[in-house]
Amino acid sequence: MTTVAFHMDAGRIVGFTVKGHSGYAEEGSDIVCAAVTSAVRLCECTVNDVLGLEASVRVKGDTISLKLPGALGQTNESTCQALLTALMVYFAELHEEYPENIIVVEED
Repeated sequence: MTTVAFHMDAGRIVGFTVKGHSGYAEEGSDIVCAAVTSAVRLCECTVNDVLGLEASVRVKGDTISLKLPGALGQTNESTCQALLTALMVYFAELHEEYPENIIVVEED
């Protein structure tokens, strides 16, 4: 199962960690893993490459995490919160469709 944990601080999403493989199908044919990987990569590219914010990204084994930098400024903060909230909604919808393969949690 894939676990997606959104890290919260005072109602603000400050990052996320994605861990594990969904187990929906064999590696290379797993549509749930492909959906998760694609969404995570899009988010990371938007934050780091498009917005130029240099979020911390760590990859180790079957785990990837992203942590937003501090002091983003009002425009970047708003953009990042919209992006990460959309990611959370997307993963929640994947959970509704594939409840045995992905779980989404919020952590303080």
